[in-house]
Amino acid sequence: MATPHNKANIGEIAKTVLMPGDPLRAKTIAQTYLSDVKLFNDVRNNLGYTGTYKGKEVSVMSSGMGMPSIGIYSYELYKEYDVDNIIRVGSAGSYTKDLNVYDVVLATEAFSESSFAKTQCGYDNDVILPSATLNDKLRNAAKQLGYPMHEGRIHSSDVFYREGQSSYFHSLRDDKMCLCVEMESFALFNNARILGKNAACLLTISDSFVSNEVTTALERQNSFTKMMEIALEAV
Repeated sequence: MATPHNKANIGEIAKTVLMPGDPLRAKTIAQTYLSDVKLFNDVRNNLGYTGTYKGKEVSVMSSGMGMPSIGIYSYELYKEYDVDNIIRVGSAGSYTKDLNVYDVVLATEAFSESSFAKTQCGYDNDVILPSATLNDKLRNAAKQLGYPMHEGRIHSSDVFYREGQSSYFHSLRDDKMCLCVEMESFALFNNARILGKNAACLLTISDSFVSNEVTTALERQNSFTKMMEIALEAV
């Protein structure tokens, strides 16, 4: 049964979904890594595909940008399409000199000032955890591939362009212990928590608050391959 945002029929989406923010990154993952690929959604150009990876069925679908967007898509995947696992594969801005462009980060917690979870279900904490089981699978996959991976708390922000002092991130790094910033995982983890599902987040550092390192849109679309391969091997 279709939803207002997803025209897929029941059975067309795998139990595990990789979820980048960018629809073109979803397309790149599907075309590069999956066999027997079928497009199951293009509503609003939010692309979703199902195929196989080493004989295992897997889907990939974009989330769009921000918590309201991933909140809709992930909720529908869990609730309406009975998806069990969603692995966000996204980009992030580094808050520390220990993380450089193209480094991969596994989120062990998502901190946010957002009211998403409080509004959605009354959850009044500012930290939400991912699935421990799914994180362990991602750790094992990274180890098998020989890919280094950082781990720690991430910052899920509602705001991309923030007014005021440019050093605001210092307190997020030093007081809240956040390694980097993105905009979706707090909502994803909340949806998994309330629906009894699994969620995880792998990030690739695309730019930095403490250096001049930066990637282009095309590089973010096509070059974050280690993160993608870790997620697929975990499946």
